[in-house]
Amino acid sequence: MSSTGWEPNRTVAPFGSWATPVTAASLTEAALRLGELSVAEGRIWWVESRPAEGGRQVVVSAGPDGAGSDNDLSEHTPEGFSARTTVHEYGGATFAVTGPGEVVFSSFDDQRLWSSGPGPEPRALTPAPPAPGAWRYADGRVIPGGDWLVCVRERHHGASADQVENDLAVVSLSGEGGPVALVGGHDFFAAPRPSPDGSQLAWLAWDHPNMPWDGTELWVADLIAEPAAGTPKIGRTRMVAGGPDESVSQPRWGPEGRLYWISDRTGWWNLYVDDGGRGHALAPRDAEFSRPDWVFGQSSYDFLADGRLIAIWSDQGIDHLGVVDPACDRVRELPTRFNRFSAVAALGDDAVAIAASSTEPAGVVLIPLGADLSARDRPVRVLRRSREAPAEPDWVSVPQAITFPTTGDRSAHAFWYPPINPDHEGVAGTLPPLVVLSHGGPTSSASPALDVAVQFWTSRGLGVVDVDYGGSSGYGRAYRRVLDGSWGEVDVDDCVAAARHLADAGRVDPTRMVIRGGSAGGFTTLCALTFRDVFAAGASRYGVADLAALAADTHKFESRYLDRLVGPWPEAAEEYRRRSPVHHSDQLSCPVIVLQGLEDRVVPPAQSEVMVAAVRAKGLPVAYVTFAGEQHGFRRSETLRAAAEAELSFYGQVLGFEPDGPIPVLSVENLPPAGG
Repeated sequence: MSSTGWEPNRTVAPFGSWATPVTAASLTEAALRLGELSVAEGRIWWVESRPAEGGRQVVVSAGPDGAGSDNDLSEHTPEGFSARTTVHEYGGATFAVTGPGEVVFSSFDDQRLWSSGPGPEPRALTPAPPAPGAWRYADGRVIPGGDWLVCVRERHHGASADQVENDLAVVSLSGEGGPVALVGGHDFFAAPRPSPDGSQLAWLAWDHPNMPWDGTELWVADLIAEPAAGTPKIGRTRMVAGGPDESVSQPRWGPEGRLYWISDRTGWWNLYVDDGGRGHALAPRDAEFSRPDWVFGQSSYDFLADGRLIAIWSDQGIDHLGVVDPACDRVRELPTRFNRFSAVAALGDDAVAIAASSTEPAGVVLIPLGADLSARDRPVRVLRRSREAPAEPDWVSVPQAITFPTTGDRSAHAFWYPPINPDHEGVAGTLPPLVVLSHGGPTSSASPALDVAVQFWTSRGLGVVDVDYGGSSGYGRAYRRVLDGSWGEVDVDDCVAAARHLADAGRVDPTRMVIRGGSAGGFTTLCALTFRDVFAAGASRYGVADLAALAADTHKFESRYLDRLVGPWPEAAEEYRRRSPVHHSDQLSCPVIVLQGLEDRVVPPAQSEVMVAAVRAKGLPVAYVTFAGEQHGFRRSETLRAAAEAELSFYGQVLGFEPDGPIPVLSVENLPPAGG
């Protein structure tokens, strides 16, 4: 076997030009995005985002007995509706089950709450806003014993971030009367959770400049119904946990009426239960039982019928599933074939999860627990697949977890995907190009789960490294905080270090390394291209080019995020300018492709346009590809396909390989003729 990992006696072809069944079309063919898993009314519920339907989101349910069969699946979002909220712009927790076959969901078009089923037509529960999408709702829960839904409400009174008001409100399920304010006084709210008997309410709150993974407060209050109107009111309140330096997530009432939550007060997101004080830790360990609350409605633990908890946690970037016994503070891991869980819920004494592995796409799966928790032949049943696997197993590049040295005597982490193709090998004496992935957030993480978008590159003969740079989640609070005050520096150093680590090991061609990323990852990409001389080219998807412009023109949720990552605005204006790639385009010396949705409110198109103009003015090869109707993150199948083909054509032209297949040739400005 050669040092790059493929067998001889295959067709010899330049890296990047290998024929592959993983086409741009296969990125979205019969593909779904699965999320918002829950169990209610004896059924399993989730949301499907469907690229083939323009990114429309549909609430789906299945019964546990016939789950997975086509005739058992029920859709609860009528044609013409998309169940998606834009609270915090990123949304999440779009729907709540209110009865057998009945849900309340947020409609993407108008952001009103609608009740669907069992009647023939959906009913609007909230009034039309004064401006389109100005009043938004998320994370709703039905208050037991009443006719009310408590939820997060976001009201936009103008176009700027300081004209947005967040609170908790109650909405009548009968649709009579408008929403009524319940709790206010903080910049942000999340996770309103009524107790099982409806007598108490728990919720999270936090204020600028904190993000929810920096510091939140967990509150509990008596929930009182007025005798006359029955409208719920808040009584005596107490703060249970949290503060400016403690991130609390996922409060949830146990069936016995005790409150549980997740806190990182020890440096790791662990499970806690209310003990009348600050809470008792359940089986603490150096692992993460939560992820950053970028969206509402995370579900990384739930209560089994016998009183134990089913939970998921991450250890060094790999996810695990297990049972937590509060009676003895013990965790028993359940062996499964999965290494990535995005949600878990209890179904009696069994578990339901959205799970994936490095060779199996994400799916809604039913996992019977049984008496033997150590059993490895557990008969997992797939209820719904996000897609079929893109090719036979020998086409799939399985990630290798790597740790490598970087600046400041630190170590960083990544998943390395070697190029693989059973029909091809590279030209003797050459090494494959490298694609460095810089994830978004920046407080997010890489995933070892099968991603067809990664296999799109590896099956063509390019290596891929997905970097968990300092600031990524999954490695404890201290690792997340490494990025404080250092965004655009630590993340760039770690991406560069990952590329050099692989080049020094002889795995990739050091002259043909590229970097790509979206949103915050786009900023890291642009910084790496501008302030380092390592990469031959790069691709920014809706990336940040001007930090000052971002601080002045972004949505409320992230409007103070840069205070921690860079410095307080506007006091640190000079530092914002120093780190903004657009102001240092004179240091840029390689080709760039920029892809941008024209309706992006998180990173507006002006960010991309100013960077493209600077690159164009310098006479460097540049391509600018825009998509009407797309917001922050591409959702439509035609967009996903066109973006992949454009980026592949771009790399082929600037790195010198001919991509396989009928790939449209992208027009690249200022590109010298081949051989010139």
